[in-house]
Amino acid sequence: MHPFKTLLVALMLGGSAAALAADTQFHLNELLSSDVAYQQTWQALVEDESRLPEWVINLNGVASPMEGLEDDGDRYLVGELCQVQNCFNQRLYAAFTWDKDAAYALYVQLPEGLPADRAPSAHASLRWLGEPDETVQKLLLEQLQNDPNWY
Repeated sequence: MHPFKTLLVALMLGGSAAALAADTQFHLNELLSSDVAYQQTWQALVEDESRLPEWVINLNGVASPMEGLEDDGDRYLVGELCQVQNCFNQRLYAAFTWDKDAAYALYVQLPEGLPADRAPSAHASLRWLGEPDETVQKLLLEQLQNDPNWY
């Protein structure tokens, strides 16, 4: 009976650990320091891109919690980051594959001084990073369009 109790306790603890892991919230600005696989994947993405600002290259900025999303059976960890002191005009939406092998991003820039009566969507510059397919592009665009200040 003793081995059975040991197995039961191990299963209960393992379930608790999984529940705790599910409650952990990742933020895009902390992701590179959380796991070397994310760091390597992001570095591989940005090394092929030209003229990116430092805050994008290093994922330094203001970030909301990331979320796990699924589309067509593929799972992604998706998050938003914006430049400190300039969140409205400089944003990045990133998606990492669940296995951490690939990363994609949408870099959104708005002109400074855009009048409040002008639709940001009509004046934005959108730049895709990492050659995302249509599915990932749709996923990242949905994140942008979920912003209540985006119209």
